[in-house]
Amino acid sequence: MVNVGGFLQYKYAMTDAYNPDSRSEVRFILNAREVRLDSLAATDTLLDFLRLEARLTGTKEGCAEGDCGACTVLVGRRVGDGLIYEAVNACIRFLATVDLCHVVTIEHLRGQGDALHPVQAAMMRHHASQCGFCTPGIVMSLYGLWMCNPHPDRAAITTALQGNLCRCTGYAPIVRAAMDITADRTEDPLAVERQHILEQLNSLDDGRDVAVGDAFLPASVDGLNHVLSRHPDATIVAGATDVGLWVTKHLRPIGPSVFIGAIPELQRIDIADDRIRIGAGVTYSAFQSVISEKLPQLAAYWDRIGGAQVRNAGTIGGNIANGSPIGDTPPVLIALGAEITLNRGGKRRRLPLEAFFVDYGKQDRSAGEFLELIDIPLPGARLLAAEKISKRRDEDISAVAMGMTLLRDGERITEARIAFGGMAATPKRATAAEQAFEAEGWTEAGVAAAMTALAKDFAPISDMRASADYRAVVARNLLQRVWLNHSEAGT
Repeated sequence: MVNVGGFLQYKYAMTDAYNPDSRSEVRFILNAREVRLDSLAATDTLLDFLRLEARLTGTKEGCAEGDCGACTVLVGRRVGDGLIYEAVNACIRFLATVDLCHVVTIEHLRGQGDALHPVQAAMMRHHASQCGFCTPGIVMSLYGLWMCNPHPDRAAITTALQGNLCRCTGYAPIVRAAMDITADRTEDPLAVERQHILEQLNSLDDGRDVAVGDAFLPASVDGLNHVLSRHPDATIVAGATDVGLWVTKHLRPIGPSVFIGAIPELQRIDIADDRIRIGAGVTYSAFQSVISEKLPQLAAYWDRIGGAQVRNAGTIGGNIANGSPIGDTPPVLIALGAEITLNRGGKRRRLPLEAFFVDYGKQDRSAGEFLELIDIPLPGARLLAAEKISKRRDEDISAVAMGMTLLRDGERITEARIAFGGMAATPKRATAAEQAFEAEGWTEAGVAAAMTALAKDFAPISDMRASADYRAVVARNLLQRVWLNHSEAGT
């Protein structure tokens, strides 16, 4: 790294300017200064840049997989005509993805004059830090919460801290501190300077695609198709909550990589009377308001997808496209009858989500093709339920996940759709259990028949998350849980 004219620059070789009109540098604001990088690698992480190059060492490296939260920073991104700040894990956030963003680290927090920031002051008042290693990340998570909710209740605080691990202090004093943050948000530095930062980011945005080293950032779906026509086997990266671990844990090369987080068409959310259509780049957090309004049955389930930092970065499309048999969203989306649209060179094809998963690690997607849209039917009169079993309640991958929709006419079930994750090589429907429900109805005998029929649908394996026997028992119990929660017999 050298300092040229006040800008920080990496020295890597650019491999391929795929578009002669593309911009050949990544631009962002780091705390109070503008940064331009004319050369970087697709595998460079934001955390390494902060600690090793910018020497902002308040941001810590702990787990390097987005679990512990010691690396939490805020990333401000433009949404509509405004700017929103979200807590993210710098350890698995690739440096290229902060193009046209404002990165805020713990060093930028300050109060009036020489005083501590109100979040820091509350942490000190309540003795909410011991070793201090995790404290910067906790402060940044609480800062992000306080900016959008100045008077959070205990539930909001614990949800915001799902992605922050503290082994020393314990969470009671941290929660007390979060409930005792006293300040006028309008005097907060990020509030005071927000319009200025927004104007700076707008001035940095030339609307062009970006090509730096082996990292490509298309500005549109057309640009994405163009780069994939040149590099059909490139790694497509959205929120990097999975791909980030390929680099930090498995040391896998991922270049050339195409980062799709800045493509407006992939951020769309269209709501109709009977369905929702979303772009593949919509994050879990961006979809949260839709869950609250249109799919409230999934609210508790949605809050258990990762921690807040993961939900702020991870995308629904990425959770589908990586084809994991334990992804959180495919079971419930399959149960709802979701369909997806794939795009290759502008030619689109549509298929049921369940047909996308072919075998372990294999999806119905050709080289150069990408997931563009997801169509989600609203449940209407159907019963909708989603359940997840994991070793930790919060911020943990599933051992077994289930989505279910049932259309009932009294005790008669006219349509059943039940899908499981963690029970097979892919997310998969339980067709035998569905048929048992439809034959026996919404009765105790019906749920017993469906539980028994699961043995015909699945032969789960044992792995580090759960044994085959455990998974089989849990799957049956989840069907019974839905019966107990939604039938007169369970009330």
